[in-house]
Amino acid sequence: MAVIDQRLTFERPIFELESRLEKLKKDASSPGIKEEIQRLRRSLIDLKKKIFNSLLPWETVEVARHPDRPQTVDYLELVFEEFVELHGDKSFGDDRAIRTGWAKLDEYKVMVVGHQKGRNVKERRLCNFGCAHPEGYRKALGKMRLAAKFGLPIVCFIDTPGAFPGIASEERGVAQIIAECLFEMSILPTPIICIVIGEGGSGGALGIGVGDRVAMLEHSYYSVISPEGCAGILWKSHEFKDKAAAALKMTSRDLPGFGVVEDVIEEPLGGAHRDHQLMASRIKHYLRTQIRELTKIPTSELLENRYQRFRQMGVFLEQLEAVTVTEVTAAELGEGRKI
Repeated sequence: MAVIDQRLTFERPIFELESRLEKLKKDASSPGIKEEIQRLRRSLIDLKKKIFNSLLPWETVEVARHPDRPQTVDYLELVFEEFVELHGDKSFGDDRAIRTGWAKLDEYKVMVVGHQKGRNVKERRLCNFGCAHPEGYRKALGKMRLAAKFGLPIVCFIDTPGAFPGIASEERGVAQIIAECLFEMSILPTPIICIVIGEGGSGGALGIGVGDRVAMLEHSYYSVISPEGCAGILWKSHEFKDKAAAALKMTSRDLPGFGVVEDVIEEPLGGAHRDHQLMASRIKHYLRTQIRELTKIPTSELLENRYQRFRQMGVFLEQLEAVTVTEVTAAELGEGRKI
């Protein structure tokens, strides 16, 4: 069976240095080896910082799609003490691309909704590679309404290249149910926290992305379209995906300045795929802090803040040049044009 190399191109210098370090560890008893090991360890840390602090937008997309990157089911095990999965949309079926269920985080009971891509080929086909059908969003919305009924916070993990675009998905009303999710999440009377843990692509991501707090992991992306989709539309070729990724301004360096996300959760050195436990610990700390803060806010104020958060996106100031009356011609005044 062929072994697939999952190392990203820009990670190869890191793996080479790690390989040298492992060889030295086997001869740790030799004179002067311990000092060399310490030197290589410091060099390895510096190299990781240099590479991952200067990732290009397309390289960030590659990290967000890394096969070993933790997914929703990993965080369900590492972040929460208990999880009881809820299935089905009571209409068509159970979409495995979206997982929902009750969970416990310290003293808080919450509803978790998250995309799931799957690990191996069998799981990925079952989960549609994280691209949910309409029944997935109907399931998510139904479970979020249930959480609101009992006044429990909602936690959403976003990780999808987009909703499934096939004919069957369109026939069952994928656009309609995503629109309903946007509307209903904007008025649900309970705290909602959304975290982009990998890919945040198109309406498939936004379908569970309306919340009081929207955060993203350091090496994730959140965009109106995937880089390949953008390149296909604008340049008629996926070869320009790196150019599209840069133009979309979709990484954690850009989005906080646009007001799209409030917080960026730092990843372990080298990416979340290198240390699932540490990444889960940081997400747990973030959720604990935000839930404690949001549950103290009165419901009416919570909803108003959520409404204003999304209303203010895309707002910009435009400075108009002053126009004197003498600069306006008589013909323009006669036509009734406004000054």
